[in-house]
Amino acid sequence: MASSLTKDAATAQDTPANGGPTFLGHPRGLATLFMTETWERFSYYGMKALLVLYLTASVADGGLGMKAAAAGAVYSVYTATVYLLAMPGGWLADRLWGPRRAVAIGGAIIMTGHFMLAVPVRASFFVGLVLIAVGSGLLKSNISTMVGQLYPDRNDPRRDGGFTIFYMGINLGAFLAPLAIGTVGQEVNWHLGFAMAGVGMALGLAQFLYGTKHLAPVSSVVPTPLAAAERAVLLKKALLWLVAAVAFYGVVTFTGHFTVNWVLWPLSLIGLALPTYYFARIRRDQDLSADEKSKVTGFIWFFVVAALFWMIYDQSGSTLTVFAADHTSSRLFGFNFPESWFQSLNPLFVMALAPVFAAVWIKLGRRNPTTTSKFAYGLIGIGASFVVMMVAQGAASGGTKVSPMWLTMVYLIQTVAELCLSPVGLSVTTKLAPAKYGSQMMGLFFLAVTAGDCVAAIIQLVVGDAFLSETAFAIQGAVALLAGVAFVMYRRNVIKLMGDVH
Repeated sequence: MASSLTKDAATAQDTPANGGPTFLGHPRGLATLFMTETWERFSYYGMKALLVLYLTASVADGGLGMKAAAAGAVYSVYTATVYLLAMPGGWLADRLWGPRRAVAIGGAIIMTGHFMLAVPVRASFFVGLVLIAVGSGLLKSNISTMVGQLYPDRNDPRRDGGFTIFYMGINLGAFLAPLAIGTVGQEVNWHLGFAMAGVGMALGLAQFLYGTKHLAPVSSVVPTPLAAAERAVLLKKALLWLVAAVAFYGVVTFTGHFTVNWVLWPLSLIGLALPTYYFARIRRDQDLSADEKSKVTGFIWFFVVAALFWMIYDQSGSTLTVFAADHTSSRLFGFNFPESWFQSLNPLFVMALAPVFAAVWIKLGRRNPTTTSKFAYGLIGIGASFVVMMVAQGAASGGTKVSPMWLTMVYLIQTVAELCLSPVGLSVTTKLAPAKYGSQMMGLFFLAVTAGDCVAAIIQLVVGDAFLSETAFAIQGAVALLAGVAFVMYRRNVIKLMGDVH
């Protein structure tokens, strides 16, 4: 795990990615990464299931008493920041630690952040959110990169299937979290629920450290180590930016002008500017061949489609959670349940449908839809889900609480759309990424989530509670549907940019 490991040294290790014990026909290391991601997602989605409910709960009920629109904006910016930090997390792996060490450090930071949420002090809560975002940035891009490293041949037919199995691990944790953490947080104590998330991450970290021997040796390699002179310059720049930020916010706070918008607006704009900067920098890199630059250009189209997809999809924990609490009955077949349980529907559907999708992709063989087509189907599906939400919002007018089957239908449609886009997106990223930017390109793919969430946050900050109206659902759904159709029509141009990747 030493950052000084060279590629030659890595190949000398006796932990090959292929050969030896397998996991469902895949390299044994997939099981280690599967379980690590399961526990990390258990902690993350458990916290997310409670976040907006805790922010909007009255102070008398132990919450922070925020308005729904403000809480939704906080949620969107927080989620955006988690994925925003995936890019520097990938950079740290590429230049300083290697993917394996970055995941271990990230897991420890996430665990600490969750336990800070368990402390019933407002300042500790927000510091905990920052730590979880930082740790998630380290873990997310690098653990997905290590899945790709298990398949040295980029066109290995098992590759998409391996990412789909890995994606099931994500959703196993996401399914269990709202049922366990959500119930304890809502029915017993908010902060006890947050503490359970910390325990989940601790289990994931322990499992990862135990199973590292099964990972691909290259996961310990630092692809382009940072020279000592570069490290000194970057450290100096980082300190200067930190001092500037502390000074600026110190003045704003001291003069009595500080509000949460002073955090939400800058982060939202950074979330849109940063991917633009990274794409421009990578495209200008003279070390890349013409073929690699063409593939990066093709990847930009997938990024834009994914950003629009996540703008709608990630409202499950904000807009849809508020709709569940205010306008949806939480009683079905005579059984009452907490609103946080709705967050388990999507991962439940993923676990049920992911094996079906994986089998279908293999069964279709040469008739398998192209990656561009799958992305378009995902975008069309997510648009259709908000058309259904428009109807549900209309049915809830006048204080009526609609059947939970409305949200169940929305989550089912979104799951089908997700399975067309998300696991395929992880796979195509590892295929299109230049070797020099392996982990950073995975971080860029996660920045699509950041960009989408930042757009959602900005809209919520501008329009307020109108974001929960029938009109808002209709506009977002129509935009996604039209964009999906346009991507289908343009797909051949994107395929040309992808070169030998298929």
